[in-house]
Amino acid sequence: MQFIPYLDFDGQCKEAFDFYATVFKGTITFRMTYGESPMAGDMPKETHGRIMHNTLESAGGIVMGADGPPGNKGAGGCVNITVDSEAEAERVFKALAEGGAVTMPIAETFWAKRFGMLTDRYGKAWMVNCMKPMP
Repeated sequence: MQFIPYLDFDGQCKEAFDFYATVFKGTITFRMTYGESPMAGDMPKETHGRIMHNTLESAGGIVMGADGPPGNKGAGGCVNITVDSEAEAERVFKALAEGGAVTMPIAETFWAKRFGMLTDRYGKAWMVNCMKPMP
């Protein structure tokens, strides 16, 4: 079983996933707009540029997303990302926080060498973890 986060956007999916690809050093492996899909003829013209499905793959996993119907504000929730080094935690946190809002600054906690929480510039909530070894 594999759990894959699916992020919902209101017209910013392409921009957000291009940004995430640089932050997570990943590759967009699939992207289709509503206008490129077999159901394009059934969709209003104004939706044709919106992303119907997007997949980003990196060494650490997969994240997927799409633009919902116009006016869709996203489903909430949060994505937790765990990295192997403090330096990588700092890098990822800083990149995601740019233009967003830090909820909890990245710092050492009792369970992590580095942990921080933020909402990125696209309104998505993230937790960044660099775990301490378990006793």
